[in-house]
Amino acid sequence: MCYERPVATDGLEIAVMVPCLNEAAAIGKVVRDFRAALPTAKVYVYDNNSSDDTVAVAAAAGADVRRERRPGKGNVVRRMFQDIDADIYIMVDGDDTYDASIAPRMVEQLVADNLDMLVGKRVETHEAAYRAGHRLGNRVLTGLVSRLFGSAIEDMLSGYRVFSRRFAKSFPSSSREFEIETELTVHALQMRMAIAEIDTNYKERPPGSTSKLRTFRDGWRILVTIMNLMRNERPLLFFSLIGLVLVAIALALGIPVIVEWLDIGKVPKFPRAILASALVVIAVVCVATGFILDLVAHVRREAKRLAYLQYPAPRDAKRS
Repeated sequence: MCYERPVATDGLEIAVMVPCLNEAAAIGKVVRDFRAALPTAKVYVYDNNSSDDTVAVAAAAGADVRRERRPGKGNVVRRMFQDIDADIYIMVDGDDTYDASIAPRMVEQLVADNLDMLVGKRVETHEAAYRAGHRLGNRVLTGLVSRLFGSAIEDMLSGYRVFSRRFAKSFPSSSREFEIETELTVHALQMRMAIAEIDTNYKERPPGSTSKLRTFRDGWRILVTIMNLMRNERPLLFFSLIGLVLVAIALALGIPVIVEWLDIGKVPKFPRAILASALVVIAVVCVATGFILDLVAHVRREAKRLAYLQYPAPRDAKRS
């Protein structure tokens, strides 16, 4: 089903969640814009050990300000999902780069299409809004996740998302920092949730606001996270690939030994033959491990699915 017209969202409790670290220059406007766009929503600002006036500015703008002492965006998002009770959750960065005016439409589409996650696909309105390194890294990492997990999302690392209650309360997060967006996406894909994307304007930060994202450091962390998620969620593929590499090495070492044995009837290079045989054995163990862990992963997905099904779909979540 596709979103075509506005739907009633009266009776839904909407929470706007804003993770923050030293965003005094932008957070006041972010809070005011979302309060204006969604008058019935409650705006939560979670401060992550800011050293500037983020807390005071956010409180003055009308936000419910809370704190998460453990550093890292992943820790903040996990805390927000744990603490906040709502029907619809909107997550947005506190740097005033995302368009608050599209939030009502995002909520309406989530409810109309009965989605569990709607991602705000960034469309740059300023040339300096989206650095070339970040854009390239996003494309590479998004493409990798698409191949491994079958994602149709084009902007996997967007920080502007809307979630259903059943997504938020069934999400077993383990990320600590900027890997959280990757984990959110893979969780939705593995649970076969209904997800979609919507274009949203993306502008540059206001003066005085600086990015905490480091292209290479955080890109590497996201890549490691993808590999860990692949190991945990698709262990058969992960360990089969390792086994395939080991078999390829074993063949490269062992074929010359076999050819030499066929020629002279002897095996003069016993160490190489033993190593090749050992690599084949290890490869078989890797594949067997993959089969066992794939069954474990299947059981884990079933448990998460049961937790997910305990909560109503967005259309049925209206409270009396």
